[in-house]
Amino acid sequence: MTADTETNTEERRAGELTAREMLRWAWRQLTSMRTALVLLLLLALAAVPGSVIPQESVDSLGVTRWKEQHPKLTPIYERLDLFSVFDSAWFSAIYILLMVSLVGCFVPRILVYWRGLRAQPPAAPRHLTRLPEHATYTTDDEVAEHLEHARAVLRGRGYRLRDDTGEAVSAERGYLREAGNLVFHVSVLIVLVGFAVGGLFGYKGGVILVEGSTFSNNLTQYDDFDPGSLFRAEQMEPFSFTVDKFDVDWLESGPRAGMAQSFNAGLRYQESPDGTEKNYDLRVNHPLSIGDTEIFLIGHGYAPVVTVRDGNGDIAYSGPTVFLPQDASFLSFGVIKAPSAKPDKIGLEGLFYPTYLMVDGDPVTVMGDDKNPTLSMLVYTGDLGVDSGTPQSVYLLDKSNAEQVKGPDGKPFRVDIQPGQTVELPNGLGSIEFEGVKPWTRIQVSQTPGKEVALAGVVLALIGLLGSLFIRPRRVWVKARREGEGTMVEVAALDRSGNGEMTEILEEIVAELRRTERA
Repeated sequence: MTADTETNTEERRAGELTAREMLRWAWRQLTSMRTALVLLLLLALAAVPGSVIPQESVDSLGVTRWKEQHPKLTPIYERLDLFSVFDSAWFSAIYILLMVSLVGCFVPRILVYWRGLRAQPPAAPRHLTRLPEHATYTTDDEVAEHLEHARAVLRGRGYRLRDDTGEAVSAERGYLREAGNLVFHVSVLIVLVGFAVGGLFGYKGGVILVEGSTFSNNLTQYDDFDPGSLFRAEQMEPFSFTVDKFDVDWLESGPRAGMAQSFNAGLRYQESPDGTEKNYDLRVNHPLSIGDTEIFLIGHGYAPVVTVRDGNGDIAYSGPTVFLPQDASFLSFGVIKAPSAKPDKIGLEGLFYPTYLMVDGDPVTVMGDDKNPTLSMLVYTGDLGVDSGTPQSVYLLDKSNAEQVKGPDGKPFRVDIQPGQTVELPNGLGSIEFEGVKPWTRIQVSQTPGKEVALAGVVLALIGLLGSLFIRPRRVWVKARREGEGTMVEVAALDRSGNGEMTEILEEIVAELRRTERA
C-alpha cells in the first residue's frame, strides 16, 4: 500500500460514502420493491384530498362555496394546492418517483427472468428420498427404457426436460409465473403513462345549460376549463348541441319517495357546423362520443325565470337564473343582479324551494320535484360591486357596500313569491315577477387521449395477476437404477410456490409412470 493510499484511507471515516457511492445507494433505495410499494401507497393517500375536497377542474362552483364556508382554511388549502391536487407539484413528484422506481425495479428483473427462462431445469439431487414429497417403486423395465417413458410422460404433462441423459430425468414447469409478476408491474407503469398522457394532452370543461340553450365547443363557451400542459385548442372537435328537453323520473312512493330515479337530457347535436343534425338521449354513465371527445351529464338543478322592473317600470333584468342545489332535496341558493335598475341598483339573494311546505313554522322543501316552487329572497340596493372592474361570480352578491332593503315594519324585506305572482318592492324600487321554472343541466366535455393505454394497462394487470396466482412452478425428478432382477425407481416433486398440493400430483405422476411398465 502506498503512502497516498494510506493517507486517503485515514482521512475517510468509517461508513463515509463518496458522492458516487451515495448516488448508487440512493438509486438502489429508490428502485427497490419496498420503495415502489411505499410510493404507490403515498400516491393513493395523496389522491384522497382530491376526492374529498372540491377540485377546480371538476367543480369550480363547489370550490367557490367551500371557500365561502371555510374562510380560515382557504389560504392554507390554496398554499397546499388542495383545490387542484392532481396538478400540484407534490402530487407530480410522487407520480414521477413512482414511475422511475417501477422502471428501475422491473428492468433488472426482466433480465434475470430472461436468463432463467433460457436455463435448463436443475440436475437431480443425489438423495431424492430426502425431499418432502417422494415415492419409490420397482419395475421390470430396463433403466434406459423406463427413463425414456418418464421423459414422455413428463413432456406430455407440460414439463420442460433437462438435455442431459443418464440415470435421472429432471423436469420443470411454471416458468410463466414470474412473467405474470413482471406483466403486472409493467401494467402499473402503463396505467400511469396512460393517465399522464391524458393529463398532458387532454382537457376537461364544464358548462351549465338551461333547457333550450345551445353550446358550441370553443373556449369562450365554458364555465370552467382545465386543459393539460400540452393541450392545443386546435384539437377541439367543432361540434355543437342544444338541450331540447330535460326529464327527471322522481319516485313517488316507498322509502325513497322524493328521490330522483333517472335523468335524461334530450340533445340535438351536429359534429361540425355543416354536419347532419342528430338526436341523442344523454344519461348518467351514457356519454355522447363525438370523435375523441366525450360529453357527460353530471348534474342538474333549477333556474327560476324572474323579471325585475325598476322604479321607472323598465325591465332591468329578465330570464332564467341558475340556482345551485345545497342538498339532496334540491333546496337551492341563487343570486339575481339588476345593475341597470333606476333610481338604484337592485340585488336579490335567497333560496328556491322546489316543493315548498311550512313545517312547524319553518319553510322546507319535501322533495326535489318542482311541485310547489317558491322563491324566498332578501333585497339589497346600492353598490353591488359590479362596476368595480374586478371579475365577480354570478353566484355571489357583493353586499359589502350595499344596503339591505327594509319593509314598513323596519325588518328586512323578504320576497316570498310563487310562479305567476308579482311583488312590489318598498320605497318605489320596482317589482319582482316570478314567471316560472326551467331545469338546467351541468355538462362535462372531456378529451382523454391516454384512456386506451390506461385500459390496456388494466387488462394486462388482470392477466398478470391471474398468471401469478394460478401458474405454479414445479420440479420433478425421476431416478432409476438396476437392483437385482428389477429396476428401482425414485420419484420426487417440489412445489416452488409453497401451495402444498404436491402429494396428489406426485401420486398421479407415479401412477402414470407405472402404467407404462411392460406387461
